[in-house]
Amino acid sequence: MSFGTRMRARREELRLTRAELAEELGVSPSAVSNYENDLSSPKEEILLRLFDALQVDPNYLYHGSYHASDFTFSHAERELIEKYRMLSSVGRQTVHTIMDALRDYRDEIVGELGTAETETRVIPLYRTPAAAGYASPVFGEDFDYLTVDETVPRGAEFAVRIQGDSMEPEIADGSVIYVNRDPMENGDVGIFWVDGDMLCKQYYHDPLGMTYLFSLNRERADADVVFSGSSGRTLVCFGRVILPHRLPLPAK
Repeated sequence: MSFGTRMRARREELRLTRAELAEELGVSPSAVSNYENDLSSPKEEILLRLFDALQVDPNYLYHGSYHASDFTFSHAERELIEKYRMLSSVGRQTVHTIMDALRDYRDEIVGELGTAETETRVIPLYRTPAAAGYASPVFGEDFDYLTVDETVPRGAEFAVRIQGDSMEPEIADGSVIYVNRDPMENGDVGIFWVDGDMLCKQYYHDPLGMTYLFSLNRERADADVVFSGSSGRTLVCFGRVILPHRLPLPAK
């Protein structure tokens, strides 16, 4: 059972609607839907609120599933989560208040520093390129720090290198792409984990529940991936690729 499936089952067990859970987490209902369908992963600050809202330990949601957070949490971070779960409701609320205050302070400092902050900010550039048409694995891999300058899009949280031609001409073989963790919308290009492989593809989810991952290079349509609700395959989105403009969807 995947992270999203366990999350949805626990929410329904508590008789919470997606809108109610979204309000507790401070995100949109569509973000909750993406989490439950394993299309995107909650940020670390959201995860603490999620464990609290669902009244579960981290192991409950991650048991038996391969998930980005298995790799993004360090040993120290996991210890902090365990300590957080031992707090009373008042203690947990205090942690939330402190985190919000620190985040607001960080945003205020970044706003005051302006371009001076971007001269020293760094993001990880993951090293290992994978087979043709694939993005390098973005979690659990070695990386170098990439200094953020005026060539790096605002909001970029990490970078990966593409090898192969399935995303040309928009994303060239060997190019570096920049990624954030915003929720995916139809037509966005994302970094996906599909049955153990990392892919860079264009996303589309239709009203019938079918999910399509398209190659931008339609001569490589053989590399498209299609999911049905009963396929039993595993799909996790690690982030949205930042592009200069939105791209039209190909004819299916």
